[in-house]
Amino acid sequence: MRLRTVLATLTAGLAAATTLTAAWPANAVPAGNTVTNPAMSVGMGTATGHACSPAVSIDRFSDALDKTTFDGAFVGNLSALALDRDGTLAALSDRSALFRLDARTLAPKSVVPLADESGAALDSEGLVIDLAHPRPRSNGETPTGTFLITSETEPSVRRYSGDGKLLDRLPVPSSLLVAPAGRATANQTFEGLTLLPGGNTLLASMEYAIAGDSTGIVRFQTWRRQHGRFALAAQYAYRTDSGLGVPEVQALPDGRLLVLERGFTAGVGNTVRLYLADPRHATDTGGIEHLTGQDDVRPVEKTLLADIADCPSLGATAGQPQPNPLLDNIEGMVITGRGRGGLQVLLVSDDNQNAAQTTRLYHLRVRV
Repeated sequence: MRLRTVLATLTAGLAAATTLTAAWPANAVPAGNTVTNPAMSVGMGTATGHACSPAVSIDRFSDALDKTTFDGAFVGNLSALALDRDGTLAALSDRSALFRLDARTLAPKSVVPLADESGAALDSEGLVIDLAHPRPRSNGETPTGTFLITSETEPSVRRYSGDGKLLDRLPVPSSLLVAPAGRATANQTFEGLTLLPGGNTLLASMEYAIAGDSTGIVRFQTWRRQHGRFALAAQYAYRTDSGLGVPEVQALPDGRLLVLERGFTAGVGNTVRLYLADPRHATDTGGIEHLTGQDDVRPVEKTLLADIADCPSLGATAGQPQPNPLLDNIEGMVITGRGRGGLQVLLVSDDNQNAAQTTRLYHLRVRV
């Protein structure tokens, strides 16, 4: 999703990450890392090929990061994942922290705090590693990218270096700003972020509709790289299922998207669905003030791949009512590889630092 060419997207960057296909020990921690895990006995599903639908199966899950700390930072509240060219995983906490994870064990290797221009913490939600804007590495190491990170309180898209230094900030349409500056609601804005094939178009997904648009119609905003910087570009309408929002999007090599839709009902639990979406023929809605389901507006087409509630539970447990104990507040998604069984997709849940919720990673195989 973050690489500059289609070939690089699922070849060069993923070649270094083949260790992700190995089983993840639930309690494996590399020597030398300071990790405190009061729940290390929590297990991990290890069965493979379990169908959630004809298009999606779940290989395994891991609760190894749940309620852990690393170098004094709580390893949770995870809202996004990204794969770097060197094979490591980046995991973004919505409490303004960016973790690097070991590809095999998923154990944290480093943590970097993030802040806005005034030094205040972010409600950081979406994450892209931009390899067309690399940060230097020493000792001949593979160059890796800078981090594009959304905050859903303004909303914003900012670029950071690997050490957390703020580098620049992208423009945002006025209508997508949080009221009273715009028509959006705080904590319901930019949740998902991805780079389209070629690496020159960035796409952010609003979580919920803005004022004046019909409920369930969310806007996908894009930026196009011009002279090394991203400028505002086309915008699209995406219709969610009733009561659901969009926490994450990931681009496929052909320009289609994997889209997560998610909701929560007290006493019932989470709904999480995975869709294949195609924005390539959708109407540019950037100049349309109100989206009310007009016949002349062609939304992003979508096809259901799986309802995660239909996956086998693999022995998972839940600390609150759920339609399937495997479910939790799933927010992050990254494509980690591909093989004969389809795309290898990793999901992560945001535990909200809540004892009744779990930081859980899910390894899926998705055929599109």
